[in-house]
Amino acid sequence: MILSNSSIFIHNPTNSNILGKTQKHPLQFSAIKHCSYKKGGKKLRFEYNYSSESGELMELFRRVKIGIGCFGNWRDRQQKEIGKKVNTENVAGGHDVIDSAMADAKINPHHLVIMVNGLIGSSSDWKFASDQFVKQFPDKVMVHRSQCNTAKLTFDGVDLMGERLADEVLTVVSGRPGLEKISFIAHSLGGLVARYAIGILYEPLEKSYPLIPETNGFGDENLSCIGIRVEEGYEGKIAGLEPMNFITVATPHLGSRGHKQLPFLCGVPFLERQASQTAHLIAGRSGKHLFLTDDDEGRPPLLVRMVSDSYEFKFISALGCFKRHVAYANATYDQVVGWSTSSIRRRHELPKANLLANGEKYPHIVYTERDTKEEDAQRKAASNVENQLDDYEEEMIRGLNQVPWERVDVSFHKSRQRYIAHNTIQVKSYWLNSDGEDVIYHMIDNFLV
Repeated sequence: MILSNSSIFIHNPTNSNILGKTQKHPLQFSAIKHCSYKKGGKKLRFEYNYSSESGELMELFRRVKIGIGCFGNWRDRQQKEIGKKVNTENVAGGHDVIDSAMADAKINPHHLVIMVNGLIGSSSDWKFASDQFVKQFPDKVMVHRSQCNTAKLTFDGVDLMGERLADEVLTVVSGRPGLEKISFIAHSLGGLVARYAIGILYEPLEKSYPLIPETNGFGDENLSCIGIRVEEGYEGKIAGLEPMNFITVATPHLGSRGHKQLPFLCGVPFLERQASQTAHLIAGRSGKHLFLTDDDEGRPPLLVRMVSDSYEFKFISALGCFKRHVAYANATYDQVVGWSTSSIRRRHELPKANLLANGEKYPHIVYTERDTKEEDAQRKAASNVENQLDDYEEEMIRGLNQVPWERVDVSFHKSRQRYIAHNTIQVKSYWLNSDGEDVIYHMIDNFLV
């Protein structure tokens, strides 16, 4: 036997029958994994291909009296390594984060989580969160941190950014066979971009009516409705995968125009008007979309169009096919995105201060709310009574409430990091925003795998 760094060679000079047949040439097995073998008191180390065809290598080891305990030990070591380290690869311009042991074994988890950054952000904004997700679900989840919309590219507008994100998702999915499910987690402007992207990626599930016998005038029965297909409810797929969680974090779902939706303006009407008129000078087309000042061929603003289905894109159908819709919102100290726009509520629907309470497990989660059928009916009734059909904000609230939302209110009012709450809720940088880690763990603990 000759043990090399790249292969195992078994040489039989006497041409004796080892595997039931005469060997005229040395046997060679490709080397992949490490193992040890003791011979004459010396410990030798070699590598082997664990998946050798037909079990010949195992049988050979038995004949030449080499122990195979190392195979089981290697498997045990692999099991122990799962969930300890993560591996990051550059894919489609972004970063795939997968458990290191799973990557070494070339096994793809079945659930893809797309993480999307906000304005002037990058894929590194989600580094802490992506690592925690993979460590918690090492054999089930892989995360792709999107990188197609970074820095100045985030000024290009929600629609162009959404198209780029959709292309990036399709590239990732095509390169990862075995994926079955998909979820989105997006911060700030990224939530709007993700909503636009899923409208592009949406594939409705069409179902056939059962064949119904009809009687003609002569008493004969014929089968009708042949070939007719209908779309039922919000069933569908996103990029060919089963949609699971759609989670937004401090996302301005209702835009940033007026009504204290941009908190650092302190609700001063003059400043809010000036912001609407000058936003495009700072944030380009994205600024127009956020302040609802875009006017494409006389159509309503893009954010208003994104709360309903159109001939071109099925925005609400795409959103509705996810099993969970979650909106994390900063109740205080977020100077960039207001509480009502990020939680998709009217201002009189915001929880009162005496209802906000800190828990022990998640000290910065102060209020959670899940829509029920009764609450949905109350919201619709309230919107009808207010008769604000011409108000874009009201139209967006009504449109988005066509699907049930879990609203999670967050407050860092006791934290030293409260003045950067917009980034802390995401843990954009662990050294600066570590107090938001309980929000990430809350996401993980309630995540549908």
